Amino acid sequence: MYPIAAHWLNFIDGQWADSERCITVNNPGTGQPVASIAQASVDDAERALQAARRCADSGVLTRARPAQRVAWLLEIAAQIRAVVEEGAWVLCQENGKRLQDARDEFIEAARYFEYYAGMADKIEGTSIPLGNGYMDFTLYDPMGVSLQIVPWNFPVSICARSLAPALAAGNAVLVKSPELSPLGLCVLFQAIERAGLPQGAVNLICGRGREVGAHLAGHPDVDQIVFTGSVGTGQSILRAAAEYAIPSVMELGGKSAALVFADADREQLIASVRNGIFFNAGQVCSAMSRLLVQREVYEEVVAQVVAMAEGLRVGQGQDDSDLTPVISAGQLEGIQALCQRAQAQGAVVASGGDAIGGLGGHFMAPTVLRDVTPDMEIAQAEVFGPVLAIIPFDTEEQAIAIANGTDFGLVAGVFTQDLNRALRCARRLCAGQVFINEWYAGGIETPFGGVGLSGFGREKGQEALYSYVRTKNLAVRIQGE
Repeated sequence: MYPIAAHWLNFIDGQWADSERCITVNNPGTGQPVASIAQASVDDAERALQAARRCADSGVLTRARPAQRVAWLLEIAAQIRAVVEEGAWVLCQENGKRLQDARDEFIEAARYFEYYAGMADKIEGTSIPLGNGYMDFTLYDPMGVSLQIVPWNFPVSICARSLAPALAAGNAVLVKSPELSPLGLCVLFQAIERAGLPQGAVNLICGRGREVGAHLAGHPDVDQIVFTGSVGTGQSILRAAAEYAIPSVMELGGKSAALVFADADREQLIASVRNGIFFNAGQVCSAMSRLLVQREVYEEVVAQVVAMAEGLRVGQGQDDSDLTPVISAGQLEGIQALCQRAQAQGAVVASGGDAIGGLGGHFMAPTVLRDVTPDMEIAQAEVFGPVLAIIPFDTEEQAIAIANGTDFGLVAGVFTQDLNRALRCARRLCAGQVFINEWYAGGIETPFGGVGLSGFGREKGQEALYSYVRTKNLAVRIQGE
C-alpha cells in the first residue's frame, strides 16, 4: 500500500504544470474520490503541442545516432520497472482493476520500451536498381508530432505500446490521458522524466475530450493521431483530422466471437472464456463477447460456463478478486440497459444479468446470456462489460457467417482439435487477429488492429513501427554514366 498524492499535474515541455480547474478521480470499487488532477485547458494543450512541435522541428531526436534512442528507451524501461509497485497501487485504486493486473500493466509497459529499443537502430531503407546512370534508395523519416489519445481501460500499457515505437522512430509525442483513469500515467511519466529525454519530447495532459481533444484532433501542427476508444469518438476525430489529412491509427473496439466446435478441449475453452470475458470486468476491446457453440455440445458448454461464472469472487482489485468493478456508474448503467433489452428481445439470463448491490462501488454480476440470436442488439453492440452472449450454430459455414455478421472485426477465435478446420476458419474470419485454442494467445510481438468499425492501422510487433515513419524516396541521376 502506497500513499497517493492528493493532487496531480500535467507534464508540459519538461515541467509539471497545474491548471485553474481540476478533475476528481474516483475509485470504482468504492465510488469515493482518490485524488484530483489538473484539468488541462485549450491553452495548456496548445502549450504542450507547441513544445512537441519545437522538439520535433529542432532535430534533436534525429540528429543523434539511433543508438542514443536505444539508450533512452532502455533507460525508460528501467525507470518503469523501478516504480511497478507504486504505480500498480495507484492504478488499482483509480481504475478498480486487480492489483496483480495493474502490476502486469506496468511490467508490460517496460517491455514495450525494451522491445522497441531493439528496433530503434534498425529502421533501414532499401536500394532500388534503376539501371546504369541512376541510384535510387528509400529513407524513413519520423512523422514529426504524434498525438496519442489513450483510453481508461489499460491506460499505462496502451500508452506505452504507442509511445515506445513513436520515440524509437524519432517523433515527439503529446499524450492525452483519460479523464476517468489518468493517475497511473502520471507515475509512468515521472519514470520517463528520469530517463533524461530532450525537453518537449514527451508531454502529458489530462483534459476533457470534447474540449482539448477536439482542439488537437484537427490541428495543423499535429502530424499523426493514434487513438484507442469508441467508434463514435474515433469518427469525430477522423472528421477533424480530415481537414489537414492527418494520418491516423484507429483502434475502435469490437464484438469478437469465439467459434467452439464439438471436439474443443473443454478445460482450455473454459479457461479462455474466463479470461476472455471476465478479465478486467470485460472492459477489453478484444474481449470474447460472443461464444458461438456447436449445437450438439451447446447445453454442456452453457452449463460449464455458468458454473465457472458463478464461482467467480466479486470484489475490490486489491483483494485479488476474480471480477472487479466497472469504471463508473454511467458504464454500469449502460451495461444493465443492454442486458435488459436483450431479455426483452428473447435472450435468457443463465447467470447474473444485473448490478450487485451492497459492495459500495460499480459492480456488475458476471453475466451469461443464452439462446441469443445473431440479430439481437446484444449480439451486435459492444457492451464493454462482463457480459457473454452464447449463440448456437450447426455448421462451420453458419458459424463463419454469424462471426462475420457484425460491423466489427478486431479479433476472433477458434476452438477445435482439427487443425485443418481451425486454419480454414481462421482464413475466413474477418478480424485483424485470430486466436486458435487460447484467447489472448498473442503478445507485444504480434501485430494488433482491426477491420471494419474496429479501425485500421496496426499496433504492437515490428509492423507497428512503420506507422510512425514516412517513406521518402531519393532518385539520383549520376552524370557521366
